[in-house]
Amino acid sequence: MKLSLVSIPVQNPLEAHEIYTSKLGFITKEFSPELNLAIVVSSDDPQGVSILLEPCKGSFAENYQTSAFQANLPIMIFSIQNVETELARLKALGVKLRPELNNPEWGLMNMFEDGCGNILMLEEKHA
Repeated sequence: MKLSLVSIPVQNPLEAHEIYTSKLGFITKEFSPELNLAIVVSSDDPQGVSILLEPCKGSFAENYQTSAFQANLPIMIFSIQNVETELARLKALGVKLRPELNNPEWGLMNMFEDGCGNILMLEEKHA
Protein backbone atom coordinates (compact mmCIF):
# COMPACT_ATOMS: atom_id res chain seq x y z
CA MET A 1 0.00 0.00 0.00
CA LYS A 2 1.30 3.45 -0.90
CA LEU A 3 0.08 6.88 0.19
CA SER A 4 -1.19 8.91 -2.78
CA LEU A 5 -3.36 11.77 -1.42
CA VAL A 6 -3.72 13.58 1.89
CA SER A 7 -5.97 16.47 2.74
CA ILE A 8 -5.24 19.57 4.76
CA PRO A 9 -8.08 21.76 6.05
CA VAL A 10 -8.11 25.30 4.68
CA GLN A 11 -10.60 28.12 5.00
CA ASN A 12 -10.62 28.87 1.27
CA PRO A 13 -9.16 26.36 -1.22
CA LEU A 14 -8.76 28.97 -3.97
CA GLU A 15 -6.73 31.31 -1.74
CA ALA A 16 -4.83 28.31 -0.33
CA HIS A 17 -3.95 27.20 -3.87
CA GLU A 18 -2.42 30.62 -4.55
CA ILE A 19 -0.37 30.50 -1.32
CA TYR A 20 0.76 26.90 -1.74
CA THR A 21 1.86 27.44 -5.34
CA SER A 22 3.27 30.99 -5.22
CA LYS A 23 4.85 30.99 -1.75
CA LEU A 24 5.34 27.42 -0.60
CA GLY A 25 6.59 26.16 -3.96
CA PHE A 26 4.07 23.43 -4.72
CA ILE A 27 2.75 22.87 -8.22
CA THR A 28 -0.83 22.41 -9.35
CA LYS A 29 -2.01 18.87 -9.93
CA GLU A 30 -5.68 19.74 -10.30
CA PHE A 31 -7.43 23.10 -9.98
CA SER A 32 -11.10 23.78 -10.63
CA PRO A 33 -12.24 27.11 -9.14
CA GLU A 34 -15.88 26.47 -10.06
CA LEU A 35 -15.81 23.25 -7.98
CA ASN A 36 -13.73 24.83 -5.18
CA LEU A 37 -11.17 22.08 -5.85
CA ALA A 38 -7.44 22.50 -5.43
CA ILE A 39 -4.85 19.72 -5.36
CA VAL A 40 -1.12 20.44 -5.24
CA VAL A 41 2.02 18.33 -5.26
CA SER A 42 5.66 18.91 -4.42
CA SER A 43 7.68 20.37 -7.27
CA ASP A 44 10.49 18.08 -6.07
CA ASP A 45 8.29 14.99 -6.57
CA PRO A 46 5.46 15.67 -9.05
CA GLN A 47 4.45 11.99 -9.05
CA GLY A 48 4.50 11.81 -5.26
CA VAL A 49 1.84 12.33 -2.62
CA SER A 50 -0.73 14.99 -3.52
CA ILE A 51 -2.31 17.42 -1.07
CA LEU A 52 -6.02 18.18 -1.33
CA LEU A 53 -6.64 21.70 -0.01
CA GLU A 54 -9.87 20.70 1.72
CA PRO A 55 -12.49 23.38 2.47
CA CYS A 56 -13.26 23.18 6.18
CA LYS A 57 -15.50 26.17 6.83
CA GLY A 58 -18.60 25.04 8.70
CA SER A 59 -17.44 21.42 9.09
CA PHE A 60 -15.95 19.32 11.87
CA ALA A 61 -12.54 19.94 10.27
CA GLU A 62 -12.80 23.64 11.09
CA ASN A 63 -12.85 22.80 14.82
CA TYR A 64 -9.88 20.48 14.35
CA GLN A 65 -7.94 23.14 12.44
CA THR A 66 -8.69 25.84 15.03
CA SER A 67 -7.79 23.55 17.94
CA ALA A 68 -4.48 22.48 16.38
CA PHE A 69 -3.59 26.10 15.59
CA GLN A 70 -4.40 27.31 19.11
CA ALA A 71 -2.37 24.45 20.59
CA ASN A 72 0.61 25.44 18.39
CA LEU A 73 0.60 22.01 16.72
CA PRO A 74 1.72 21.52 13.15
CA ILE A 75 -0.91 19.90 10.96
CA MET A 76 1.65 18.57 8.49
CA ILE A 77 5.44 18.19 8.35
CA PHE A 78 7.52 18.65 5.21
CA SER A 79 11.11 17.51 4.81
CA ILE A 80 13.62 19.82 3.18
CA GLN A 81 17.36 19.66 2.43
CA ASN A 82 18.19 22.95 4.21
CA VAL A 83 15.77 24.40 6.75
CA GLU A 84 17.60 27.70 7.18
CA THR A 85 17.65 28.42 3.44
CA GLU A 86 13.97 27.56 3.07
CA LEU A 87 13.01 29.71 6.07
CA ALA A 88 14.86 32.68 4.58
CA ARG A 89 13.01 32.14 1.29
CA LEU A 90 9.62 31.88 3.03
CA LYS A 91 10.28 34.92 5.21
CA ALA A 92 11.20 36.99 2.13
CA LEU A 93 7.79 36.02 0.68
CA GLY A 94 5.99 37.24 3.81
CA VAL A 95 5.27 33.84 5.37
CA LYS A 96 4.88 34.09 9.14
CA LEU A 97 7.50 31.97 10.90
CA ARG A 98 6.89 30.44 14.32
CA PRO A 99 9.53 29.73 17.06
CA GLU A 100 13.22 29.99 16.33
CA LEU A 101 15.05 27.03 14.89
CA ASN A 102 14.96 23.93 17.02
CA ASN A 103 17.65 21.28 16.82
CA PRO A 104 16.40 18.15 18.57
CA GLU A 105 18.46 14.99 18.37
CA TRP A 106 16.60 13.86 15.23
CA GLY A 107 17.33 17.01 13.17
CA LEU A 108 16.84 20.70 12.51
CA MET A 109 13.24 21.90 12.32
CA ASN A 110 11.01 24.98 12.47
CA MET A 111 7.32 25.85 12.19
CA PHE A 112 5.51 28.44 10.08
CA GLU A 113 1.95 29.48 9.30
CA ASP A 114 0.55 28.69 5.86
CA GLY A 115 -1.79 31.72 5.86
CA CYS A 116 -4.77 29.36 5.52
CA GLY A 117 -5.29 28.61 9.22
CA ASN A 118 -2.59 25.97 9.71
CA ILE A 119 0.80 25.60 11.28
CA LEU A 120 3.23 23.56 9.19
CA MET A 121 6.64 22.24 10.12
CA LEU A 122 9.87 21.91 8.18
CA GLU A 123 12.30 19.18 9.08
CA GLU A 124 15.77 18.93 7.64
CA LYS A 125 16.45 15.61 5.96
CA HIS A 126 19.40 14.87 3.76
CA ALA A 127 18.95 12.49 0.83
